Amino acid sequence: MFTSQQLRAGGRSPTQIRTLVSAGRLVAIGRGVYVTKALANDFASVPHGKHVLRAAAAIWLGEPGCVLSHQTAALVHEIDLVGCELTHVSMYSKSGRAGVRNGVHRHLTSLPEDHVTRRFGLPVTTVARTVVDLARTATFSEAVVAADSALFRGLVSPLELRIVAGECGSLGSARAARVVEFATGLAESPLESLARVVIDDQGLPPPELQVSIACDSGFIGRVDFYWKQYRTIAEVDGAAKYADPARAKKQLWRDKALRRAGYVVVHFDWREITQQPDEVASALREAFRSGARAA
Repeated sequence: MFTSQQLRAGGRSPTQIRTLVSAGRLVAIGRGVYVTKALANDFASVPHGKHVLRAAAAIWLGEPGCVLSHQTAALVHEIDLVGCELTHVSMYSKSGRAGVRNGVHRHLTSLPEDHVTRRFGLPVTTVARTVVDLARTATFSEAVVAADSALFRGLVSPLELRIVAGECGSLGSARAARVVEFATGLAESPLESLARVVIDDQGLPPPELQVSIACDSGFIGRVDFYWKQYRTIAEVDGAAKYADPARAKKQLWRDKALRRAGYVVVHFDWREITQQPDEVASALREAFRSGARAA
């Protein structure tokens, strides 16, 4: 990584620097910060690699002690996010001015040492602190997606989340506690996490998650959501589930087997979960009634 000042000190003129950038030998990743094309290509294969490079530039140019945080930290840890446009790099700083400036959102605070780790050589809040920060500042559904993702990937434990939430003071503590208690390591995708929030918001009974269903003839499959008392199963379907014809055919076979075994099966997609929660709730209530009658 090089700054304009370092390049000029090495004998490169501003015109030569611009020529190197135009030729693709150097890639600008921030105001006056560059990396080689090889390094930029390496990060192009990393999830959200361009944002990670912008974050590296922000750390390089920032005050001593800066630490990547919030949504930026989540991307560095490869935690799932929804509902946020990453137009800036988020970081904690011990000094300077809070707020957004030059593509960087600075939060002023001094972090405990055990709330900081390193990834890609960059100082970043730990997974637990990152999740708790999002729980304190993001919407409930956005925070649940991040918390579920971290737990599912085994990046953090429920106990770690509770401890860090308790160490972060009163600001947003009630919101953080609610997210931490609601989060689960059984949600396998952001859509499943969002569906759990919809089910809770709509006042529906909580389902069992990732339940294996069998009948007299043997194992049928593992389902996303299951309400035993209503013999109701709900599946949430991302676009990838039906992009593969063989996978779609297998899903249809499984649905038939579940219905023959006496279960009510309903499916919901991304649009329904995120834009039509009332209709999702109505469909589930109707499924509960049908399942209860058949029981």
